[in-house]
Amino acid sequence: MTISPNAHYRWQPAAWLRVHGPDAFGFLQGQFTNDLRGLEKTAAVYGLWLNQKGRVLADSFILRGAEPEEFWVGSYFSAATVIRERLESHLIADDVTIADETAAWHGMTLAGPGAGADARTLGTGFVFAGRRGLTDAVEFVARAIPESAASRVLTVEEMELARIRAGIPAVPADLGPGELPNEGGLETSAISYTKGCYLGQEVMARLKSMGQVRRQLMRVTGVGPVPPPPAKLFQGQKQVGELRSTARDGGGFIGLGLFSLLHLRREAGLSVAPDVPATLRLADAP
Repeated sequence: MTISPNAHYRWQPAAWLRVHGPDAFGFLQGQFTNDLRGLEKTAAVYGLWLNQKGRVLADSFILRGAEPEEFWVGSYFSAATVIRERLESHLIADDVTIADETAAWHGMTLAGPGAGADARTLGTGFVFAGRRGLTDAVEFVARAIPESAASRVLTVEEMELARIRAGIPAVPADLGPGELPNEGGLETSAISYTKGCYLGQEVMARLKSMGQVRRQLMRVTGVGPVPPPPAKLFQGQKQVGELRSTARDGGGFIGLGLFSLLHLRREAGLSVAPDVPATLRLADAP
């Protein structure tokens, strides 16, 4: 989704944790779904925190700190308490300290040509590529963010529209403790199949060898009133899915829904109650 140059959006992280200590890298590498060796080439690595059954508890970015043996774990939507509890429950003899500093940090998304260069003029902080569905956008996270001279302030609605159009799930609203990463299409962006062991890795390996999952998060479009999510979705009398998030899009709306692939007829419409006229359809349906 293209946004006019020099637009920005202020946001408060749901999580911004400092993880520090001699064992910090090895500990995080053994818990996170993605390979932190990628931090040698990029400012942030995106991935997930799973339970032993491979279900999604939270997502986050991990970034290197300014100090040796220091890392930061940040998330748009996954709560700091969830991530911290998940990490601390697996601390045994590791020399690692975890501190929740979420309240002291603030975020700004800058969008448009030159956004990266603009972000670096804002002061000391983290600059990294985010997951917003916006073209030419970066995140700036710092303890203090100055007023921006950006030409336009982006709204919550615009940010949600860009995310949903891009098919990016919000964790846990769209994909949570009842779902597998592959059901949200995160197997390519958030999972490493070569890094070695982490909690949930055996489940991910089996899914890779087996292939198809039985449920899938998909984009839907609709007309009329926007159903407040979560909303059950039907074809005839059969519930085939659940609408997880929505955003206004022109004269209608767009959303993300989790569907059972066993029962879904992709070409048919969708309704919010049994045997009522269809007001939604899959975005990519024929």
